[in-house]
Amino acid sequence: MVLNMSDNWGFETKQIHVGGEADPTTGARAVPIYQTTSYEFRDTEHAANLFGLAEVGNIYTRIMNPTQAALEERVNALEGGCTTAIGICGTLVVASGQSAATLSLLTLCESGDHVVASPSLYGGTYNLLKYTMPKMGIEVTFVDDADDLDQWRAAIKDNTKVFFGEVLANPRNAMFDIEGVSGVAHENGIPLMVDNTVPTPYMVRPLELGADIVVHSLTKFCGGHGTSIGGAIVDGGTFDYAASGRFPNFTEPDPSYNGLAYFPALGHGAFILKARVQMLRDLGMAISPFNAFLILQGLETLSLRMERHFSNAQTVAEHLLAHDKVESVTFAGLPDSPWFERTQKYSNGVGAGSIVAFEVKGGTDAGKKFVEACELHSHVANIGDVRSLVINPASTTHSQLSPEDLAAAGVTPGLIRLSVGLETIADIIADLDQALAQV
Repeated sequence: MVLNMSDNWGFETKQIHVGGEADPTTGARAVPIYQTTSYEFRDTEHAANLFGLAEVGNIYTRIMNPTQAALEERVNALEGGCTTAIGICGTLVVASGQSAATLSLLTLCESGDHVVASPSLYGGTYNLLKYTMPKMGIEVTFVDDADDLDQWRAAIKDNTKVFFGEVLANPRNAMFDIEGVSGVAHENGIPLMVDNTVPTPYMVRPLELGADIVVHSLTKFCGGHGTSIGGAIVDGGTFDYAASGRFPNFTEPDPSYNGLAYFPALGHGAFILKARVQMLRDLGMAISPFNAFLILQGLETLSLRMERHFSNAQTVAEHLLAHDKVESVTFAGLPDSPWFERTQKYSNGVGAGSIVAFEVKGGTDAGKKFVEACELHSHVANIGDVRSLVINPASTTHSQLSPEDLAAAGVTPGLIRLSVGLETIADIIADLDQALAQV
């Protein structure tokens, strides 16, 4: 076997070069924006081969596009995704992070199926699982304690199709037990799907720790500049969809795709190919070529940005912990965090994320005063921007949750969430101090 030089590239080289070869027609060095809906076939045989998966190529931008494909290759390289049986990478990019989670779950689950999930999730994901999936006939069980493996084991039913968790929960800062939960899942013939938005693959590579499927909101740290919406699904390519008998939607012929049985016919990339050729075809949550282009630009500096995010966040967390107007601080990089050791292990010590949550003394009213007093920090419903961001999750991103659901997610009424940006750390601290002085 002959290895290409690129097989040994480091993370920083991959984030710049993978999927970014010079355009063969024009020589353009940056990935071009292929702003087109459709592609001309060479002849009728070529068209038939593309639709029958006998040949790989572009048909319609809802399914595949060269700019999208460059982004898919890059994300796949950074996360360690598989190469599929038809030669394309094991990553699919879609319109948003929410689209990625939804499409992934619907690729695995049908009406009458069951999902087991961690309660420590982004508010939008929690709503999807708690309220929308049941409307589609998909039952969801939330474990009370994601660190209790016996709860995951006890929640399994004959129709359970997937375990779902968030690698570094937003805003609770709980590091998910990927190794432990994946072990329980695999003992029972169930795949583990995790959301790796907050750590990014620069911090944690879940597929190497036992996860089978990784989803991302590329909108956040991967894009990094608050300019573009996108999501990604990465298939590790190791899960056997035939062994347990739980996945007839993979092992039995699909009448909507010429009677194709995805597994084992398409091998250990069957999940991502089914997601593309069946679910994306039918549900249509395609990313725009322009947004894919912008996220590609963001990925080129991912490692540099994350290093600064991690450094600034650690300093902010330690500063707030010592502040006399702060009741408590939640950050996985603090030694008193229940997830400190696991975070250090999974991240190889590179950092603990950049989401810092804290309680201001004085409760909800004091928290609102703090948010409104910030000057440098932008009050927006986003994370992962180069800019420092602030919000009160209970009244915004998690406002649709019940008091019980909020407690399970680690969101109290007065909790403040910071997405620590890349500004000069002295300026970030000064803004926090002046805002706290007004509480």
